[in-house]
Amino acid sequence: MRALRQVSLFLLIPLLLSLASCSGYEQVRKSSDVNLKLTKANEYYDKHQYQRANELYQDLMPVLRGTRNYEQLFYRYAYTFYYLKDNGSAALYFKNFNNYFPNSPDAEETEFMYAKCLVNMSPKSSLDQSNTLKAMEALQSFINTHPQSKRLAEANTYMDELRGKLEKKDADAARLYYDIGQYHAASVAFENVINQYPESNRSDYYQFMVLKSLMEYANSSVTEKQSERYSNAVAAYNALRNQYPKSTYIPEGEHIVARAQNILNK
Repeated sequence: MRALRQVSLFLLIPLLLSLASCSGYEQVRKSSDVNLKLTKANEYYDKHQYQRANELYQDLMPVLRGTRNYEQLFYRYAYTFYYLKDNGSAALYFKNFNNYFPNSPDAEETEFMYAKCLVNMSPKSSLDQSNTLKAMEALQSFINTHPQSKRLAEANTYMDELRGKLEKKDADAARLYYDIGQYHAASVAFENVINQYPESNRSDYYQFMVLKSLMEYANSSVTEKQSERYSNAVAAYNALRNQYPKSTYIPEGEHIVARAQNILNK
């Protein structure tokens, strides 16, 4: 029995401490003492208890507006949303921080964090890319405004990642045209991808797909149109060979263009 009481007491102590902690927090939340609330909110923030800090900061935001504590309060309030993974709210408050405190020593950081939150909200490539475009716009604005920033390399890395996501979406759409037999649309779409992303390391693949699409388009065309369309396929192969002489797609491209040449010769 004594051992059982000791075990029960051992289990009860953390529960009592937890209840006491909750009770203490609720008392602070209901308190009208602004200084107490701010002190406790900052303590919760420093201890990474961001939900509690967020709720107390929320209560304090209208009360401390215009005071000397408002800037730091606003800054930390924005970060609580970020740490709670509420990127939408965090983006809003980081952006508003810059509007309210454009001369703050934290203004560059919060401008970058606004863009970073938008980056975090960018979905996978198969979904609507509106947030991706907003993130790229914010990043480009940051890069233009702070060309010497220590965060510049990170901003450029995000830009490359987002640009790659847009490229993948466009390339996947072009490939879908090819897969469903819309070969002319596929050739145009792949050419658009090449033009839109000239620095892509997949440009030779896109040019190869232009060739394949034009070849299939010619194959499925009426006889009187085939000569012109096979010639277009040959031109696409020549572009592949001339622009990407080391491409691994050239051997297969040679096989395709040989068939086109044979048909044209006949």
